[in-house]
Amino acid sequence: MEKRTDGFLINKGEHDKDFIFGTRAVMEAVHAGKDIDKILVDKEVNNELIKELLSLAKQERIPIVRVPDAKLNRITRKNHQGVVAHMSAIQYASLDNVIESCFSKGIAPLILILDRITDVRNFGAVARTAECAGVHALVIPEKGSAQINSDAVKTSAGALNHLPIARVKNLYYTVKDLKKMGLQVVAVTEKTEQLMYEADFTLPTALIMGSEEDGISDELMGQSDTSVKIPLTGKIESLNVSVSAAVVIYEAIRQRQ
Repeated sequence: MEKRTDGFLINKGEHDKDFIFGTRAVMEAVHAGKDIDKILVDKEVNNELIKELLSLAKQERIPIVRVPDAKLNRITRKNHQGVVAHMSAIQYASLDNVIESCFSKGIAPLILILDRITDVRNFGAVARTAECAGVHALVIPEKGSAQINSDAVKTSAGALNHLPIARVKNLYYTVKDLKKMGLQVVAVTEKTEQLMYEADFTLPTALIMGSEEDGISDELMGQSDTSVKIPLTGKIESLNVSVSAAVVIYEAIRQRQ
């Protein structure tokens, strides 16, 4: 257990994941504006205090996951009262502020959206490339994304400490908002005929990368302005998502330079 300078007692679990347990302790952390990755709540517990916590988490857009008591007991054997909060390893950024800052400086934003990418190592590798290349922000959904923990930070070689990460409630509506703000939305997928070289990445751009298993969701594909693919001539039909992201990002950087 570690006592921080802000007075909160932060526990170290497996893989050095930081967490706080106990209903009131977690609520206090939320009220204090601490960056919380997600809150695990015993699916059998539904008292008034839990209801208050659920309402508070919804208001603050913190993901809630209802789990069996056994899962919470594997994290800590102490009196968790059915509630464990995983603390985020980073401080999240406002996507609106990032884009407004770019436009105010006369810079065309380059945003990377990750859809259903849940592997921590892939996520960390993508973040490392994005930070090195100068991508202005990485966008992830509240649910269905890799947890940003110490493993992710380590895999990113510390890039997650420098790259703005925006966590949004719904990628579909975020993409619609980005289009209203003047960004073109480009889906990177093998299910298209247009090569990445044919796209104009000098424009304000949001790139969407999907998971290797499921690709980009249909609803996001439907909102994309265009789609591009990486040319492949070998027998294997696809690249690792972190490699794909690197190839497309650096094509955008090449065009901009």
